[in-house]
Amino acid sequence: MFRGMTVRTGVRDTLLALSTVTLVAACAGAPEPIPQEMHPMPTASATATAAVEAGPPVAAKRPVVDTYHGVSVTDDYRWLENGDDAEVKAWSAAENAFTRRTLDALPGRDALTTKLKGIIAFESPDWYRAAWRGKRLFAMKEAPPKQQSLLVVMKGPNAPDKEQVIVDPNLVDPSGGTTIDWFIPSLDGKLVAVSLSSGGSESGTVHVYDVDGGKEHTADTIPRVHGGTAGGSVAWLADGSGFFYTRYPAPNERAAADLGFYQELWFHKLGADTKTDVPSLNKSLPKIAEIVVKTSDDGRFALASVANGDGGEFEQWVLDLGKDKKKPVLDKWRHLSTLADKVVEARFAPDSELWLRSLKDAPKGKIMKLGPTEDLKKAKVVIPESDAVIDEMLVTPGRVFTADLVGGPYQVRVFDRKGKELSKLPLEAVSSVWRIEPLEGDDVLLRTESYVTAPSWQLYRDKDQKVTPTKLAKQSPVKFDDIEVVRETCTSKDGTKVPLNIMRKKGVKLDGTSPLLLTGYGGYAISESPWYDARVRVWMDAGGVFADANIRGGGEFGEAWHHAGNLTKKQNVFDDFLACAKYVVDAGYTKPDRLAIIGGSNGGLLMGAALTQAPEMFKAVVSMVGIYDMLRVELTPNGAFNVTEFGTVKDKSLFDAMMGYSPFHHVKDGTQYPAVLFMTGANDPRVDPFHSRKMTARLQASGTSAPVLLRTSDNTGHGMGTPLDAQIAEQVDVYSFLLDTVVPKPASMQ
Repeated sequence: MFRGMTVRTGVRDTLLALSTVTLVAACAGAPEPIPQEMHPMPTASATATAAVEAGPPVAAKRPVVDTYHGVSVTDDYRWLENGDDAEVKAWSAAENAFTRRTLDALPGRDALTTKLKGIIAFESPDWYRAAWRGKRLFAMKEAPPKQQSLLVVMKGPNAPDKEQVIVDPNLVDPSGGTTIDWFIPSLDGKLVAVSLSSGGSESGTVHVYDVDGGKEHTADTIPRVHGGTAGGSVAWLADGSGFFYTRYPAPNERAAADLGFYQELWFHKLGADTKTDVPSLNKSLPKIAEIVVKTSDDGRFALASVANGDGGEFEQWVLDLGKDKKKPVLDKWRHLSTLADKVVEARFAPDSELWLRSLKDAPKGKIMKLGPTEDLKKAKVVIPESDAVIDEMLVTPGRVFTADLVGGPYQVRVFDRKGKELSKLPLEAVSSVWRIEPLEGDDVLLRTESYVTAPSWQLYRDKDQKVTPTKLAKQSPVKFDDIEVVRETCTSKDGTKVPLNIMRKKGVKLDGTSPLLLTGYGGYAISESPWYDARVRVWMDAGGVFADANIRGGGEFGEAWHHAGNLTKKQNVFDDFLACAKYVVDAGYTKPDRLAIIGGSNGGLLMGAALTQAPEMFKAVVSMVGIYDMLRVELTPNGAFNVTEFGTVKDKSLFDAMMGYSPFHHVKDGTQYPAVLFMTGANDPRVDPFHSRKMTARLQASGTSAPVLLRTSDNTGHGMGTPLDAQIAEQVDVYSFLLDTVVPKPASMQ
């Protein structure tokens, strides 16, 4: 994911979207052997080689020279940045044709397609988002073979058989191109606001529906509430008579280059002409503000969390709407905390008390509380910093729940409202808890999964302090009883110890013969935590090992771990990843000609840095929606949101750091690089596809003999909203590329 989301749930939704083109994790049961026809065959490989020898289109070199702090930098492929240019479109289409000739000639694609379709389109639903309102449970439901997920409502977590569909994007748009970005029910659960976007653009329009019957309030449709730069949000008044919403500038209000900036908070009265909507919070906000708004359970107070771009800096605003619900106060926001206060999360308790998660003098997090009308200086520490990293909190009438990171995996602690720890919930080892959703009283739902267990919702009942499964559980089409997960540790260049999660077949021989697929991320304080993907069964059936690195730049060990891998210290991220690659070779798992790496977005930057800094270490690279020209990132709309994470070329020390690792600028002529598959979406609002175009052109011009492929999808973006069929097509290309490149052929076929 390129953009660090302002809320943790948004982060996971984005990562889940990216997982449509990422190979991650395993699950439980006995393996199904790969059909013989899926193994690389000499005749098909020869065909693929012939396709490669036919060559990709040649990108013309048209040098442009920029000078930064006295340093002249030549860019031969600046012309490829204009995606609307007819010549660029023609070149991109020719690259796609070359990629198709190459990939379509690889062996076993028909069998691979059948197997992956059986996994990805397996008709087992997954309810991956949930919210309890009006004594009913709302949820997003993934329901293959439908192209897009739908919004449903049910009486509780054990009543999916009686669920009702509120919004089905597959009926709204039979082409499968429209997706639900998010939904927010009214406080009484009678209405729901839904953001819908198309083609992976993440340009979301809010629609309002009756929960019972699904009737749309067409007069309350509001465009440009959600976007791929600053996200989007809605919060309802207590009586459902209106809502606050995030608003991007209208085309006539700002220059075209600024339409993805200057997000504000506005108010809409239900049934009124949207032209009469009024601004609520629109002053003293940064240009790169990212706003999440919510209201207290009684509707008396509102809270706006405003992120300053994507570097992990937040400020908090509170609004007292007053006692008169018919005439609420809509614009008297009080500045509760500044960026320097490091309050990174704020929530209302059911009694409207404010609870805050702060990193001030507590890089792993502490929990404070204060009254909704009190100043921050009155906040009292309830749960002090500990060895675990507090990643999320939830306050119920009598309890405080914290989801804690312990180096990547999670634990959940339960406290009373005074801060006394009551228990740690029993969870699977090396697992994740992505959400804690309140139900009635002190009961909660937990969304859990692991590398070896499919996602499900677990019910915690406070009266007996037990965690039990619910009927909201995804069933897997495959089994992984033969797989074990171990956490090992490698040592980075500067001596830092870096955890590495390894999924392997039980009894695997450490003789260097296994194909190994390594992934990582390393940015925005986003952690590589255990998550489940049945598709990796294909890799395991080919004798593969999978490794997931907890490198710096993420949040696995708190704010210090993040800051040790951003801005001028970004090189630590790449050093950590290369140390993990060296470890799996030294430990006997694999060897360089059987080692592949995969990553997306910020993880795509990681792929670009790894392949340019140590090309001899890898045989194959799959890099999706990645960032490669660090000197041009901030000039794109979403790139400006990431200055707080990467830096700006306007600052010499930051320019020096970015120039030091920028993948595009470190491709060397005459170097043999691993085989590379770049994947991008033409509608990506987060990472401009020009990064993939320029990096492809530069690598192809280097003289490397391994194939460099660029796959551009015309109807997708950064991964969010990718239709089911497109997911299958992407995965077939990824796996066929990896299997052909790094899986050894049987001796009789060599």
